[in-house]
Amino acid sequence: MSPASKKLFNIIILGLSFMFIFTAFQTCGNVAQTVITNLNSTDFHGSGYTSMSIIYGVFSASNLISPSVVAIVGPQLSMVVSGVFYSLYIAVFIQPATWAFYTASVFIGIAAAVLWTAQGNCLTVNSDENTIGRNSGVFWALLQSSLFFGNLYIYFAWQGKTHISEGDRRTVFIALTVISLVGTVLFFLIRRHEDTKAPGEEDSANEILGDSLSAQNRLTKAVAAFKKSIKLSFTKEILLLSVTTAYTGLELTFFSGVYGTCIGAVNRFGSEGKSLIGLSGIFTGVGEILGGGVFGLLSKSNRFGRNPVVMLGILVHFIAFYLIFFNMPNDAPIAPMEGTDDVAYMIPSKEVAIFCSFLLGLGDSCFNTQLLSILGFLYSEDSAPAFAIFKFVQSICAAVAYFYSNYFLLQWQLLIMVVVGFFGTITFFVVEWEAAAALAARGSDYSSI
Repeated sequence: MSPASKKLFNIIILGLSFMFIFTAFQTCGNVAQTVITNLNSTDFHGSGYTSMSIIYGVFSASNLISPSVVAIVGPQLSMVVSGVFYSLYIAVFIQPATWAFYTASVFIGIAAAVLWTAQGNCLTVNSDENTIGRNSGVFWALLQSSLFFGNLYIYFAWQGKTHISEGDRRTVFIALTVISLVGTVLFFLIRRHEDTKAPGEEDSANEILGDSLSAQNRLTKAVAAFKKSIKLSFTKEILLLSVTTAYTGLELTFFSGVYGTCIGAVNRFGSEGKSLIGLSGIFTGVGEILGGGVFGLLSKSNRFGRNPVVMLGILVHFIAFYLIFFNMPNDAPIAPMEGTDDVAYMIPSKEVAIFCSFLLGLGDSCFNTQLLSILGFLYSEDSAPAFAIFKFVQSICAAVAYFYSNYFLLQWQLLIMVVVGFFGTITFFVVEWEAAAALAARGSDYSSI
C-alpha cells in the first residue's frame, strides 16, 4: 500500500470510528430531552438542555489544555480514552440518576475537547494542501452518516408512541452504548504517522507520533502546545474565523437538540410526533452526507475556492429558518410534557418540518467542511492548537445556545442565528480571499485547495 493510500485509509477509519460514536451520541442528543421529559414524573429531575450546556461549557474550557493532552498521550490513545467516556455518558440513560447524569456531562465535555483536537491533528497529518479538501469532505460525510442510522432506528421503534416507556428507553440506550464502544475500538486500526510517511519525507507534524519520549520532553511539548494555542488565538485569521465558528456552534445546538424537541412537542402532528424526531434526524443526516460527499469530491475541480460553498450554506439556512418560523409554534422549544396546540403562521406541516431538517443538515455541512479545509490549509504545521481553538469557540457558543434554549421562544433563537450567520459568512470570505492571495503568491493553483 502506497503512503498516499495509507493516509486515505487512516481518514476512512477515522471517519468510520466517528460515525459509530456519533451514531450513538447524536441520536442520544436528539431524543434526550424527549426521554427526560417522560422521566421527570419520577425521582429524576435532569434537563437535556442543561446537560448539553454543561457539556459544551466544559468542552470549551477543556480546549485550552487539550493540545497538551494530545501532545503527551498521542492522538490515537487520546481518541480511544475519549470514546470510552462517550460510551459511559450514553450508558447513564439506561438507569438514569440526576447526579450521574450531570457528572457524566462534565467528563464527556473534557473527553470531547481531547477527541476533536486529536481528530483535527490526525486529519491534517494525513492530508496536504492538495488533499485537505477531499479528506475533509470524506471525513464529514462518514461522520454525518451517524445521523442516518441511529435516527432510522428511533423512527421505527417509536412510531405511534406518545409516551416513551422504561423498556423502550433501556433498549435504545443499551444498543447505543454498544455502538459507541465499537467506534472506540476502531481507533486502534489507525496507522501511526511514521508508518504512512514516504521515504525521506520530513516529519513536519511530529505531534501525531506516539514516540516514547522522556517525561521532561513530553512536558516541554505540552507547554509548547499550550503556548501555540494562546498565540494563535490572537491572530487575525483565527479571530475572523471565530465569528464563523460561533455560528456553527449556535446552529449545531439548534439542529441537534432544539429542532427535534420542537417537532416532538407539536400536538398537531398526532401520534407520529415522537417518531418524526427520528425522521428529522435522518433527513438532517442526508443533508450532511450529501454536502460532505459533494463538496469533498468537487474540491479538486472547484476553481472558485471555498466561498461559494459557504454562500450556499448561509442561503440554505436562511430559507430553512424562514420556513421554520412559519411552520413551527413559537413556544415549541419550551413546551411542557403535554406538548403545544399553538399554531404559527400556517398549519404545522410534517413535510415542511422534515424538509427543513434536510436544509439544516446541508447548510451545516457547507460551513463545517470549508472550516475544516481552511484550518487544515492555513495551519498545517500547528494543527492541534488551531483545531482546539476552533472547537473552543464552537463549543462555548453551543453551550450558550443550549442554556438560552431553556428560556427563549423560537423566534428569538432564529433571529440570533440569522444575525451571527450573516456576519460569520462575511468574515469567512475575508479569510478565504487572503488565503487565495497567499496561494497565488506562492504560484500554486487555487483550485487545488
